[in-house]
Amino acid sequence: MTAPVNATPGNAAALSLGPGWLWYAPLGTPLPADLADAKNAAFQRIGYTEEGSEFAYELSSDPVEVAESLDPVFYRTTGRNGTVTFAMAENTVRNLTLAFNGGLVKRTASGAISYEPPEPGTEVRRVLVFEAEDGQERWVFPQVFQGGSVSMARRKGADKVTIPAEFRLEKPALGGAPFKAYYAAVREGGTNVAPATA
Repeated sequence: MTAPVNATPGNAAALSLGPGWLWYAPLGTPLPADLADAKNAAFQRIGYTEEGSEFAYELSSDPVEVAESLDPVFYRTTGRNGTVTFAMAENTVRNLTLAFNGGLVKRTASGAISYEPPEPGTEVRRVLVFEAEDGQERWVFPQVFQGGSVSMARRKGADKVTIPAEFRLEKPALGGAPFKAYYAAVREGGTNVAPATA
C-alpha cells in the first residue's frame, strides 16, 4: 500500500538542535535524578564553547570462535570507553583547572592570578551534566577525568584561543553506570520502547 503523498515520514518535534549547556561540579555532588530536578548549587555553567560538545561511546568486543563453525559463536564484551569532548572558548584560570584536572591557584601581590598544574596523582575528578536548549534532554556523567591533549593556539585576526578538553568517563566510585540520560516523555520514540517504567 502506497503512503499518502502528504504523509509525514518522521517526527520533527523529536529533532535535537543547538549546542545546549554544559555544567560541572566537584566529584560527589548530589546528582539530578530526573529531567525536571533542580541541579545542586555546586554546579557551575562551563560557558561558551567553540562548537558545542560531542559525546562518544565505544564498546569493545572479541569473537569467541570454535573449530566447528566459520562464524563466531558469540562476541564477548572486553571493554567500553566514553568521552565528552569540547573546546572552551573562555580563556580563564577556572577553565585551566578544568583542562588540567585541578591545580594550584593563587593571587599575587599585584592582584593577578597565578596557576600551576597539579602534581601527577593529585588530579581531581568532576561531575558533568549536559542539558539541551529545549529542556527535553539531560545527560549526567557522574565521574569524569580530562585526559585529552591541551593545545592553545594563538593566531592573528579574529581567531580566538580555545582550551580543548576530552573528559573520559570512569566507573563512578559511588556505584552506578558511567552515564545516565533523561528524556522528556514526548521523546520516548514509540509505543514499543521497553521498559517504559521507572
